[in-house]
Amino acid sequence: MSGLLDAPLLSGPIQVAAGVAGVAGGLFLLARRSRRWWTRTVPAVLLGAAGLTALLAVLVNQVWQPFPDPLPLSGLLLVGAVLAAIGLAALGMRPRRWPGRAGAVVAVVLVVLGSAQGMNVVYREFPTLRTALGLPAVDEIPFTQVPLREQVIGTRSGLPLSAIWRPPAGMPAKGIVTEVTIPATVSGFAARPARLYLPPAYLSRPRAQLPVLVLLSGQPGSPDDWLDGGGLADRMDAFAAAHDGLAPVVVMPDHLGTPLDNPLCMDSRLGNAATYVSVDVPAWIRETLQVDPDPSGWAIGGFSNGGTCSLQMAVNEPQVYPTFVDISGEAEPSLGDHATTVQAAFGGDEAAFAAVNPLDVMARKQFPDTAGFLVAGQQDSIYGPQAQRVLAACKAAGMDVQLDVKPGGHTWEVWGPGLEDALPWLATRLGMTP
Repeated sequence: MSGLLDAPLLSGPIQVAAGVAGVAGGLFLLARRSRRWWTRTVPAVLLGAAGLTALLAVLVNQVWQPFPDPLPLSGLLLVGAVLAAIGLAALGMRPRRWPGRAGAVVAVVLVVLGSAQGMNVVYREFPTLRTALGLPAVDEIPFTQVPLREQVIGTRSGLPLSAIWRPPAGMPAKGIVTEVTIPATVSGFAARPARLYLPPAYLSRPRAQLPVLVLLSGQPGSPDDWLDGGGLADRMDAFAAAHDGLAPVVVMPDHLGTPLDNPLCMDSRLGNAATYVSVDVPAWIRETLQVDPDPSGWAIGGFSNGGTCSLQMAVNEPQVYPTFVDISGEAEPSLGDHATTVQAAFGGDEAAFAAVNPLDVMARKQFPDTAGFLVAGQQDSIYGPQAQRVLAACKAAGMDVQLDVKPGGHTWEVWGPGLEDALPWLATRLGMTP
């Protein structure tokens, strides 16, 4: 059962089978000999599905605007395929006998499953059946099973942690994943439970006093996204295996509230997300985990909305997060357009928005002690150009910053590998490796 749950969905037999099943379902729904069926019914259904899909695109992208980036064309085509399948099944039911009607229902289900798998390939959100079903990972344990206090080996002045760390006997080969609730003591922000990755060197006796990486999801999203779509535990385990068990402690808090909410990582009418990320989360980490307490050993990162938030924190709270990783982030926090964003967050007060908007702040202040790693997709026509704007603004503000452009668009094809590319730089910047 474990092997089936962890079988890949983005490549291999399951992906092929889902695609073949979807096509087979569509062909079954089309298979009629009537001339009227082919000259009237099928064209009408296809036109109707296209019209409904176009209407959905307008409602989501222009009216509702639940997230800044528009629905991709490939995703809309898959939605249209499902609508067409439903229409063909409904109009083709009457002439069929019961076996044919049951077959039509099964065919629709196959088209839905094939389209869902196609959508998963577009976004690369669920790499396995386990992640798609929301089941816990095999390396996940309750936080109560993690010892709170152990003897700690910390850094010495002028030396990276790797220079003094020697893996003790019994150190596990891999890290663990767990879930915790980080209280919103100061902010009052309604956050969902956070996720943690603790590397092997944290689980040993003695344990290393490791740096911290606070990692944020996109929107819509949740703290699980880095573990599911990003394969974070495997990436961190691989890095730790090459560095005697050393890797950052990764804290993945919720900066959204719900999957579709977007409080813009600010303190505004939309909630006190900024205070939660910059005050409540660091306070809990320092009180609960044995990590490097110095801000020089702390970084914040994220993809898409989370990447934007990481830049916001680095600019507005540099004393907390002097290091950031911005993967496919925006040039400014957005609810779809500038006017809508300022109105929703600050009642139209442009000065209040400019006071915390990263590009505006960097135009006024210098940040010689801040460093950043930017990642953008080569085929990302929306966020790629924005990354270039952010790069220029960061350099003008005196930051030590670089941009890594990777093949791909605004998907996990870029986000997971982008973080992996940033890890060696992060490890050196945070004092873990030379």
